[in-house]
Amino acid sequence: MEISAGIQASLAGRYASALFELAADNGTVTAVESDLEGLATALSDSSDLRAVTTNPELSRSQQGAAISGVSAHLGLGDLTKNFLGVLASNRRLSALPDIIRAFQMIAAAQRGEVTADVTSAHPLSETQLSALKDKLTAREGRTVKVNPSVDPDLLGGLVVTIGSQRIDGSIRTRLNSLAQAMKA
Repeated sequence: MEISAGIQASLAGRYASALFELAADNGTVTAVESDLEGLATALSDSSDLRAVTTNPELSRSQQGAAISGVSAHLGLGDLTKNFLGVLASNRRLSALPDIIRAFQMIAAAQRGEVTADVTSAHPLSETQLSALKDKLTAREGRTVKVNPSVDPDLLGGLVVTIGSQRIDGSIRTRLNSLAQAMKA
């Protein structure tokens, strides 16, 4: 399995790579990915859970007990539970959001997918998202998963980020460019 050197270079990437390889060996990549998505949602929804994972005053055993309880509550699989236990014992729970993102990137790369973060001034309809996905898939030559978000400061247009590539077609950027040109 080929994993990008950029991902492997980071702490989160090394943990995510190790988890991915274990999941691949067990044939549970999809289940682990689903577990991590549920955990990411729980982290974003619960300030208490974020506090448990980032509080340096909590001991390893306290963090381990808390994350074990969360794992049971979320119904996470054994591999994911054990992995979270390792993170707690190594005091690496604070890196969990980055580890989840890295795991998702590795899993998507293995499936031949790429994720496009699409920011628009207003929410896009399903028809618009579908058309955008089709155009990006044709442009990239592989399956594109669209991750939409809204930023009213864009005024209009889109900003699409795929990996390190950024396509900025926002009105805000165009106005800023025009203002810079007028100053010169």
